[in-house]
Amino acid sequence: MKKYIKNLIRLVNYERDAEIDLMTYEISTMSGQKREELGRAINKVKGKYVGKELGLQIVQFGRSEAIDTEISVGDMVLVSTDNPLRSDLTGTVTEKGARFIKVAFDKRIPKWALKKKVRLDLYANDITFRRMEDNLNHLSLQGKNALEYMLNDRNPKKNRPTPYITYIDQSLNKSQRSAIENAISCENFFLIHGPFGTGKTRTLVELISQETRQNHKVLATAESNAAVDNILERLMENKKLNLTRLGHPQRVSKHNITQTLAYKVENHDLNKKIKKLHKKIDKLIEKRKVHTKPTPQFRRGLKDYDILYNASKGKGGRGISPDKMKSMAMWIQINQEIDESHDEIKRIENRIIREIVGESDVILATNSSSALESIARVNFDVVIIDEASQATIPSILIPISKARRFILAGDHKQLPPTIISEKAGDLEKTLFEELIKMYPFKSQLLNIQYRMNSLLMKFPNKEFYNNSLKSDSSVDFITINDILGSEYDEKALLFIDTSNVSDNKENHLKDSKSIINKLEADISVSVANDYLQAGIDVDDIGIISPYADQVKLIQGKTPVEVKTVDGFQGREKEIIIISTVRSNDNGNIGFLKDLRRLNVAITRAKRKLIIIGNKNTLISNPTYARLIDFVEDENLLIKI
Repeated sequence: MKKYIKNLIRLVNYERDAEIDLMTYEISTMSGQKREELGRAINKVKGKYVGKELGLQIVQFGRSEAIDTEISVGDMVLVSTDNPLRSDLTGTVTEKGARFIKVAFDKRIPKWALKKKVRLDLYANDITFRRMEDNLNHLSLQGKNALEYMLNDRNPKKNRPTPYITYIDQSLNKSQRSAIENAISCENFFLIHGPFGTGKTRTLVELISQETRQNHKVLATAESNAAVDNILERLMENKKLNLTRLGHPQRVSKHNITQTLAYKVENHDLNKKIKKLHKKIDKLIEKRKVHTKPTPQFRRGLKDYDILYNASKGKGGRGISPDKMKSMAMWIQINQEIDESHDEIKRIENRIIREIVGESDVILATNSSSALESIARVNFDVVIIDEASQATIPSILIPISKARRFILAGDHKQLPPTIISEKAGDLEKTLFEELIKMYPFKSQLLNIQYRMNSLLMKFPNKEFYNNSLKSDSSVDFITINDILGSEYDEKALLFIDTSNVSDNKENHLKDSKSIINKLEADISVSVANDYLQAGIDVDDIGIISPYADQVKLIQGKTPVEVKTVDGFQGREKEIIIISTVRSNDNGNIGFLKDLRRLNVAITRAKRKLIIIGNKNTLISNPTYARLIDFVEDENLLIKI
């Protein structure tokens, strides 16, 4: 166990170093303009202080020229005026507009940050890595137990008898109910396998509500803020639940802000005392200014108690006049009063937090934020973790260490954790995947999907799920024709084969490892425009490509949403267009070989999926070959 944990810490440090090295290398070798072209910097903006929000200082950075960036709400940015690597001013993005971006700071903002020609860089935040490492160094009994199940050093206990359940959501299907019943009655852990569109979040929301009905205190987490917010929004429909969301308030969706710990603390009755104490501190600081600060040059070796004693006797000493001694003593006394007021604020804040957390039925957080001090001494009956198949073992052990039982939900057939360091590749192995392989009897597959047309489901169901999924009758026969009108007769799936186009070759952009395909970019845009002109809403179309440079190339040509596969994980659109990009004579498909990405990409569409690719290149891989065979057998392939 010690050896395994030590290795995990080593892997965490490899990944931390790789992330920071990548950022610092880019900043040191690329111009600000190049970083901006890649979407990872914003140059020549002017800062303007716009006030406080939930205890944080908000600055709006703007310019007359439009801002097109990958930097998003919740991201950490490094603020600088010349060399970013010489700055230590970081903040969190709270809002984005066409020509401005708002950033929250938890410390005083220097004057230089409110000048023209300020630069913002997307910044690697190492606090998550520090939390993982700290948790591993002090791993709780619950965390060690979880590892022992995986390392085959401990056998999981059988389930307790299932209590009688009155379901809140009466429309749950049989597999969803089975997952909930097994999760509630498990003694140690249970796994909920939720493929695309099978109502995983809906199942988790019911499970959380049922756990609270048994007076269990629940910690609900996920790897991403978006997934936590999704669960929180659904839980808010149950007005009986007292919910509290941990984490940086600026990383929480605006709709959920009232459920955050920061908001609740600020609006607590006892906060009036804190505001009075802050006013008192401001007055004391002004009062302190008229007295001599006892710096080394003035105190000349005298300790605070020496200064206070001499002043009380009206004495000077060591070349210090009695008046100067008295002035320093007054500074010390006022400063002590300021410190006492700060201590009192901390005591009141801690009391408020204990009260809020103690009264909460459910605490929600990202895996990383569950390491926060505010819940360090809380005993949870169960932790329920979404996106478990996207969380590394060091990440998922943080919430697992907090509770007696853990429930993991995810789909190991979709995207794994994103790992940058080649040396940390073993972090791709997840606790969810290892446990579901070892203890299949401790899992439940959600087997009814509610997203897509049955034809769209056919290939991924066979290829990735052994034909164990069924589509619900409500979506079986939905097509894009339902929206376009009866005069249209389109099949739900189409493969556009570019292998006959003689000059269709993939290319690298200068100084980039990514790949583009101009022909596929043009086809993607053309198809999207056709649907827009036919009356499909711009928000109902998505374009996916595995390659970042291809995404960037297409983004400049269409108003529809264009993202990498990772950017569409957990999401859906009526129409999805996929540009596979690879087109070469030697059958090299690069990281398209990660078939979990293929699974995610082809399961985002509800009514229409269009795949664009060079058949001759793709068939070098057996899975892509089977996909080509499938579309040909169904007469869904067209050549251009």
